[in-house]
Amino acid sequence: MSKTGERPEEAEERWSAHLHRLWQASQDVQDVADMSRYVYESALAEPGAVAVTGSRWTGGALGYVRIATTDSPAPVTTTPPAGEVEEDAGRQPPAPGTGPAVHAHDLRRAPGFAPEGERLATAGARWALESRFRLGDDDWAAFSVGFAERPAPADEAVTRTRLVQLAELIVASHHRITAYREHDKRQIEDAFLAEASLQMDSSLDAEETLRRVARLAVPALAEGCVVHLCPPDGRLTPVAHAHVSASVQPWLDELTRESPWLTDLLNDVLEHREDAVLTGDDLAGSPFGPTAQGPGRAVRTLSVSPLRARGKAIGTLTFVYHRPGEDIPTPRLLGDLARRAALAIDTTTAYEQRRRHVELLQRQLLPGALPEWPGLDLHAAYEVADASLEVGGDFYDAVVDRDGRLALVIGDVCGRGAEAAALTGLARHTLRTLLEDGLPPARALERLNKALINQDTGRFVTALVAVLTPTGPATCAVEIVAAGHPRPLLRRADGRVEEIAGSGLFLGVLPDLGLRPARLDVTTGDTLVMFTDGLTEARSAQDVMFEELLPGAVADSAAAPDPSAELIARASKFRATGNDDTAVLVARMKGPQ
Repeated sequence: MSKTGERPEEAEERWSAHLHRLWQASQDVQDVADMSRYVYESALAEPGAVAVTGSRWTGGALGYVRIATTDSPAPVTTTPPAGEVEEDAGRQPPAPGTGPAVHAHDLRRAPGFAPEGERLATAGARWALESRFRLGDDDWAAFSVGFAERPAPADEAVTRTRLVQLAELIVASHHRITAYREHDKRQIEDAFLAEASLQMDSSLDAEETLRRVARLAVPALAEGCVVHLCPPDGRLTPVAHAHVSASVQPWLDELTRESPWLTDLLNDVLEHREDAVLTGDDLAGSPFGPTAQGPGRAVRTLSVSPLRARGKAIGTLTFVYHRPGEDIPTPRLLGDLARRAALAIDTTTAYEQRRRHVELLQRQLLPGALPEWPGLDLHAAYEVADASLEVGGDFYDAVVDRDGRLALVIGDVCGRGAEAAALTGLARHTLRTLLEDGLPPARALERLNKALINQDTGRFVTALVAVLTPTGPATCAVEIVAAGHPRPLLRRADGRVEEIAGSGLFLGVLPDLGLRPARLDVTTGDTLVMFTDGLTEARSAQDVMFEELLPGAVADSAAAPDPSAELIARASKFRATGNDDTAVLVARMKGPQ
């Protein structure tokens, strides 16, 4: 919000930064505490504010109330006993399907809303603005700011607007976090299958993949595991085995190679394409069970699953259990694991074809060539940091509009994969079309923001647009607009490096971006450097971010034959962690030709 002595534009820029930090914190469930802290810090910064409260209501009962004051800014949460505080009959949340509602309270009279009103009054507040908003069908919350005196009408109007913005952001974050936790719960239920898939996907060698499955399955699923594969001659051959006891492994290895009983069982399972689970009398005459000798006496259950993929017999997956029957994995889990293992083997043959397709798609998301523009050298470089064959979301472009101006674009779509690729294509081609038609950069970003919100993907996009307009033989006027994107650097001809301020919220989340363009002039020898956060967030082994070294790197590399490639090379050499795709776009003024 605003601080005493701040100019309006400074207050707005700080507020935009608060919203940006809040949304970033909400992207990680582990950052919920940070998000809460940012919310309360923002509200307490309002002139005249003495306390801030937040409350959560479910089924007409208070779940918790949280308060922070200027004397004690760290929020303190109180959870009353169930049913102790009930909803005021006259205090109702917004109707379903409606947005946040802001209410004013004169605390010099009766507080009017419990229990927050009384707590705000105790903290010295005489006036309060309360924002109520729904989180679900029977779940709502309130966020209130208490003031020592009633704010001036203009200040109160600004506070009302920002309380609505905070509420909308909290609601959006709540829905995202709730969905994440529900998804996470489902993932926990299938934790072993997920880990098995990761292990199998980490190798393109079929036998190595199954060795990893065997090691992963013990002891998570069973005390012992054996993997057999079908070579070209069709005879099952053991390729991997594991047991919780190292002393038992030689016995298990010998048994899988020389036991006719086990060989017949495996072939029967493979022929009939059905799982087999044997226990008790089913193990009679086998090397397992109470009548067996040696380690086999401790085996209570044996399961065998066929490995088949796309109509082909791949092999078998056998588990040996010493545990009680109630602890044996379900047939669904065994069958799912076997299917994943079989598919992993078969999929290795399609790896190269997939790689070629991904490379082609990545090329389609970037321009084939940068345009020629008088008096300017353009350079661009792109580095893929991910080796999983997932398309990234970084992009750049350069277009000349109908009036001869040059528009430079760089951006980043949250996440990777097909959905990120689709949004990358939408973002780049939408901006290219709008900028080619001569639309101002802020208008172009607003149009793209509307298109992304209509997509309703839950992903956000950052973007930066710089438009260069010739003003003389060796000078250009530059207008720069950033939507949640890292600010560009300008290396002047005399070697000074400046950060260009052009700020706004990222795209695809909120309708109001709050864009504020930056305008400057460039001349011969000046170099404008635009980049994605993969460059700044590279970290050294000492946990130093490349962002700290970037101004010096820009100053040093401006004269290189290709400064974009030079910057990426320096970041790659510096990086120990912080792997992310990186795009760099550099415009270097050459002067009149």
